[in-house]
Amino acid sequence: MNIKSMNKVLLIIATLQTAPVLATPKKYAAVSAEYRWLTFLVFSSIIAATMYITYWASKRVKSTEDFYAAGNSISGLQNGWAIAGDYLSAASFLGIAGLISLYGYDGFMYSVGFLMGYIAVLLVIAEPCRNIGKYTLGDILAFRNDPKKARMVAALSTITVSIFYLTAQMVGGGVLVKTLIGIDYEVSVIAVGTLMLAYVVFGGMVATTYVQIVKAVLLVIASLVLVTLVWLPYGFSLPAFLQAVVSDSKVQAQVAKLLGTAASSMSAQELGQRFLEPGLFLKDPIDQISLGMALVFGTAGLPHILMRFFTVPNAQEARKSVVWAMAIIGGFYVLTLFLGFGAAIHVGPETIGGIDKGGNMAAPLLAQYLGGGENSLLGNFMLAFVAAVAFATIVAVVAGLVLASASAIAHDLYVNVIKDGNTSQAQQMQAAKIASICVGVVAILIGILAKGQNVAHLVGMAFAVAASSNLPAIFLTLYWKKCNTTGVVMGMLIGAGSAILLVLISPNMTYPQKMVADAKTVLEGAVGQPAIAAKASEGFICELFTFCQKAEPAKPTVETLDSVPFQTKLVNSEIDHDTPPEEIIKAQIKIAALKKQIEKAKEDLAKYQNQTTSQLTSMMGLEKPLFRLKNPGIISIPLGFLMVVLFSLLTHDKRAEDLWEELYVRQNTGLHVEGVLH
Repeated sequence: MNIKSMNKVLLIIATLQTAPVLATPKKYAAVSAEYRWLTFLVFSSIIAATMYITYWASKRVKSTEDFYAAGNSISGLQNGWAIAGDYLSAASFLGIAGLISLYGYDGFMYSVGFLMGYIAVLLVIAEPCRNIGKYTLGDILAFRNDPKKARMVAALSTITVSIFYLTAQMVGGGVLVKTLIGIDYEVSVIAVGTLMLAYVVFGGMVATTYVQIVKAVLLVIASLVLVTLVWLPYGFSLPAFLQAVVSDSKVQAQVAKLLGTAASSMSAQELGQRFLEPGLFLKDPIDQISLGMALVFGTAGLPHILMRFFTVPNAQEARKSVVWAMAIIGGFYVLTLFLGFGAAIHVGPETIGGIDKGGNMAAPLLAQYLGGGENSLLGNFMLAFVAAVAFATIVAVVAGLVLASASAIAHDLYVNVIKDGNTSQAQQMQAAKIASICVGVVAILIGILAKGQNVAHLVGMAFAVAASSNLPAIFLTLYWKKCNTTGVVMGMLIGAGSAILLVLISPNMTYPQKMVADAKTVLEGAVGQPAIAAKASEGFICELFTFCQKAEPAKPTVETLDSVPFQTKLVNSEIDHDTPPEEIIKAQIKIAALKKQIEKAKEDLAKYQNQTTSQLTSMMGLEKPLFRLKNPGIISIPLGFLMVVLFSLLTHDKRAEDLWEELYVRQNTGLHVEGVLH
């Protein structure tokens, strides 16, 4: 075979290798119509099982202690599984696996951040909170601070964090059900909300706890099965598995797309290796530190996690539950690494992104592939099972969040602020259920209104608020003698307010004017012109563009890149027959990246073409971000602590000083834990 023929063959191979990238993206469907019945059957089975648990639990809920804290009857092991079920949300299961499948190493950093948060919980939060609290965050803060003021600000923070978290979960649940079963998004959100309300209103913390345990067990089993099937072909050898990731052409093409022009100087092997290194998603080191702070410290301030420590009988079981939770959650997060990488090499980032841009269907699609593919019964059963477990995950987490919000409204605000603790058991139960229904209805409405919105940043905002508001107040109340009511109130308000404000002026928001300007740069500027292509990727790619434009001088467009004549020119080109094969492949990848840029630019222009300049701003009226970090933790967390310290030093609070000794003894010994707090 002569050099010319060899180059033609290499070009054809290169074209086939990058076919998923070069082809016009199709609209993928996770489940074909003929297998929708199977998905519906699996979903119905898991829902029926959880509803039976709710029915069983409803017979055990006879007091407010049962409703809010499961009668303090949950063991450390059970609570560990329940914490895992409460904590491993859709963001953990679907989101992290999806991020790893699209961005590699950076996605796994979320797992590390989420897990490390439990060290803070174990060392400084779990036991003291169990010893001085009763049901809520407000109980902890009200022990030595002004009860009404502390409860009011604690309830406000709890509701804020829960709403942010709830919105993301409701939207995720709605999209998941719509994608897999095919019913309308609005109906999907209502279904999620109705199930969640059934768990909370009828079963309280008892039902919520056991649903979370069942869901966590199913989640771990499903993940273990998938990881075993993914890892088995490589003899359970980590180096062999990672080498397969590095060598996969789909992974290499994804990295090239993410890096853009920087990929032109890298070999295929280098592109694959880059998938195992940081910087593809979290590009700013300061932003990474800020995110890590929010994830680690936010975990210790999440109200629905704090509530779980009141379900165990004593502080020893509280510590034990955290140890079990760390083991379960840590093991699961290691599994997400294999789920994400497995989805990347077997399903492919392009297919995953074709269904959901955030990659949230990576794990279900991997299950479908491992079961035999989209046309097999087993493949669709496995997809349905994994998706149903994900759905149960969402509903269980939402139930925990609603219970936390309802307890803040009913127990803190109604019973202890409005009624000053003068209520009967029946009145407290009625208030709790009414509050649960109200919060649930609000969650459903917000979920419907958020249709089509990018709500991914809301989970990060929830962690940032919890870390900037709740943790400083809890930590300093427990461990600093001079902490007082004014410090707690101002610290929580300023910490939460700063976190929310910084997110609203950050790159998380949509800035249409900047998007339009960037789109025009792509289409009217010269990303597609040979001169710029030469600068971005010297050598062969420049010659390739020049050759392909001899007959038609216009710059390449989406249509010309996809056209048969263009692909024919690639194969039949007379260019530089001594060009190394890796240069040819890099040229193909460069064209794919260019095509993506042009497609995105056209979509953005079409979306905003009829809007005036004044309309092309963010929801805060900004043309571009004022705060460059996506996560505000590095600013708002220290600010929250500083405000508690500053205002505590500037004011005097006799109650806080008088009760310090009692709090110190009680949090360390657990004496009089059974006492009723007002």
